Amino acid sequence: MKLMTIDQFRQDNKRVSTDPENYEQIDKTVLEIIQNVRSSGDNALFQYTKKFDGINLDQLTVSQAEFAEAGEKVSNRFLTALEQANKNITAFHENQKEHSWFTNPGNGIMLGQKVSPLEKVGIYVPGGKAAYPSTVLMNVIPAKLAGVKKVVITTPPGANGKISPEVLTAAKLTGVDKVYKIGGAQAIAALAYGTESIDKVVKIVGPGNAFVARAKKWVYGDVDIDMIAGPSEICVVADATANPDYVAADLLSQAEHDERASAICIATDPVLAEQVKASIIRQAAQLERKEIIQQSLKENGKIIIADNLANAFGLVNELAPEHLQLMVENPFEKLSQVKHAGAIFLGHYAPEPLGDYVAGPNHTLPTSGTAVFSSPLGVYDFLKKSSIIHYSEQALQKTSDSIITLAKAEGLTAHANSIQIRKGDYDA
Repeated sequence: MKLMTIDQFRQDNKRVSTDPENYEQIDKTVLEIIQNVRSSGDNALFQYTKKFDGINLDQLTVSQAEFAEAGEKVSNRFLTALEQANKNITAFHENQKEHSWFTNPGNGIMLGQKVSPLEKVGIYVPGGKAAYPSTVLMNVIPAKLAGVKKVVITTPPGANGKISPEVLTAAKLTGVDKVYKIGGAQAIAALAYGTESIDKVVKIVGPGNAFVARAKKWVYGDVDIDMIAGPSEICVVADATANPDYVAADLLSQAEHDERASAICIATDPVLAEQVKASIIRQAAQLERKEIIQQSLKENGKIIIADNLANAFGLVNELAPEHLQLMVENPFEKLSQVKHAGAIFLGHYAPEPLGDYVAGPNHTLPTSGTAVFSSPLGVYDFLKKSSIIHYSEQALQKTSDSIITLAKAEGLTAHANSIQIRKGDYDA
């Protein structure tokens, strides 16, 4: 893991999430998959599951018997943790609910906004070698709170042709309508366009690999999507009050996601920087995913020494990281200096994994610098809004001249005529 100054980091100008990447071959494969699913439906899904997952499925939909079997396999300890996470995530997202509203600005005028839930949403949950029940909670709970009528999950099966019991248990707890044993770009295509077994949805959310991300990009417009997520990122700002072992552990927690994950520490104390580096080496050697971690840190791990916190926050706002930890003295006082970050963790006892699982705020966050203009996933992502306008005859008459004047200024005489005809001021 490299130690460098802010100037050296800027000169290096290398950030994994914004590096140009050649997607040509991935896109070629993804577009072929999308077309095959659109034309061949379920048959294409069965074929791709055999090709990519090595599994011959009898059906795509998880049965009630499989849900029951999953419930028997999970531990009581897991259920307790899942229920705690469900409670906290639900409580946080309850605050994001929006409601229709109306106003009467004048006699005969009523204006407003009608807030409506999306009807059908598809959630992609990564699977295969790993299980992500937390992804189920973070995506399903806000959709359900928004009032989405139908929520379905697609997730790749394991080597036994089944879905993780933890994922199925989370799906049942949150009230998912159906779970399908499909992964990859083919799952995104099935959700976007529908097949014999799968109804078309109006929005697709959830993380995935590069093929999933590119598939979401290509179906966008036919359906809505949450975001095109890049590799996971963490940035820790640490001063001399930080515990180097805590900082190192938190950086490692993100480096283990995959080889392209980005783990950056901005330290205002050179001694702390050296201690963090030594702790990373020591801790990484003991971790199960050390090969992934070591590759991630080699390519994208940085410890950057800043002269002061002002310069540190300047770099933070350039990076706009997915996860930002402020392991500094009086972190609440420093919060105003942060302009761009997906989620901000304050203090020495608010590590990023807290947000991943049980704190409550959503862990589906903008990556690749998109926190400059994007927000975490929330209830608002599963709502749509319609404007409401009512004018009485008298109210329209009062404003008709302004409408006609503006319409004619734009050369839209049919617009003007729509008003003039109601005034009786037109040539039939």
